[in-house]
Amino acid sequence: MMASFNFTVMSSEAAIYFLVLIILLHFRQRIGIGVFMTVLGTMHFLETYLAAKFYVELPFGAVSPGSAMMFTGKLLMILLLYIKEDATTVRQLIYGLLVGNLACLLFGVILGLHAGSGPGGVVIADENFLREMGVLMVWGTTLLYLDSLAIIILYERLGRFLGRRLVPRLFVAGAMTLAFDQIGFYGVLHYLTGAPATVFWAGLFAKISMAAVYAVMTAIYLALTFEERLTTSALTLTDLFNDLTYREKYHDLLSRSGTDALTGALDRGRLDREGTEMVRTAMRRGRQFSVMVIDADHFKEVNDRFGHLEGDEVLKKIAATLQRCLRSGDRLFRFGGEEFIVLANAAGHAEAVAMAERIRQNVADGVRAGSVAPVSISIGVATGPDQGQSLIELISAADKCLYQAKADGRNRVQGVLGV
Repeated sequence: MMASFNFTVMSSEAAIYFLVLIILLHFRQRIGIGVFMTVLGTMHFLETYLAAKFYVELPFGAVSPGSAMMFTGKLLMILLLYIKEDATTVRQLIYGLLVGNLACLLFGVILGLHAGSGPGGVVIADENFLREMGVLMVWGTTLLYLDSLAIIILYERLGRFLGRRLVPRLFVAGAMTLAFDQIGFYGVLHYLTGAPATVFWAGLFAKISMAAVYAVMTAIYLALTFEERLTTSALTLTDLFNDLTYREKYHDLLSRSGTDALTGALDRGRLDREGTEMVRTAMRRGRQFSVMVIDADHFKEVNDRFGHLEGDEVLKKIAATLQRCLRSGDRLFRFGGEEFIVLANAAGHAEAVAMAERIRQNVADGVRAGSVAPVSISIGVATGPDQGQSLIELISAADKCLYQAKADGRNRVQGVLGV
């Protein structure tokens, strides 16, 4: 009875733990990412203390809430932080924890040089406890460093097999990483405290069970926030700790550049900077990347017949239709005049051509000049790395396809033949 009660309480603790941290992470742009990191860091001592000293009886054995509930939750939060931000932000958190714990261990040793006592001159600080906790905290953070590498790389690689099936993808990445962590942490715990083997097996089962709970909650959150960064990549350690700063660069570009005043699409200058970086990143990670060059058919006739103001309204409607048809990770740019460019990250050629066809059909069905004259567009599509490995090469290839679509009668999509 007590074991079942303890399991219910721990599950409730996991839900509260997740809810508090997810709120802080979700509102990081408003309150700052430092709040999330500080809260996660301040609980590290309690997590380690519980893992060393406090165990409760569950149906499958004695388990520490610090190890099973708090550490597992922290590891999934680090993965979620990576999904929402990037590896640069993740390593700031881990380095901060590691340096802080090393400082705790160092000062714990130095404090042993004092002839200290309690406030009344009786109680003396438990120096052995301080050293033991210091060692466990430093070792736990070192493992966390390795765990973070592992869970991120596993998450990315599992995308090749599991794709957008988030719950199994998160769970398998978490469970495999936690199995490694349990081996490493239990070894030191056994050395310091003599913890029996039953602690290892019960802790492993509890961590994997909690990984399933957190995987479900994380997947629900990502689904509710429409997170699109669920693609696969050939991620390497170099990428993880040196190169994965694209989102940081993207937000910096966002703050320094604007959008096209008429259509609301991103402007030409933004294409030159952001588009180049997007293609370079995709090529480095081994991802496909598609470019669409879109042109309004017979647009001069629209201006001549209905006037330039109505021509401007038609461009606005085309841009709005294009935007509605894109995935949240795609980018729409106004290239000039009546021409637009779409960058479709992680889209293969067949997928991009199908997307372009949906765009063309939506414009043909929904856009009218002067509320009476139908408007059509022609689209050329090219995909890297087969048709090019730079933005200029892909735009050039897509532009040739657009020219062919125009020559074949307009109001059509043309991809690279034979692909």
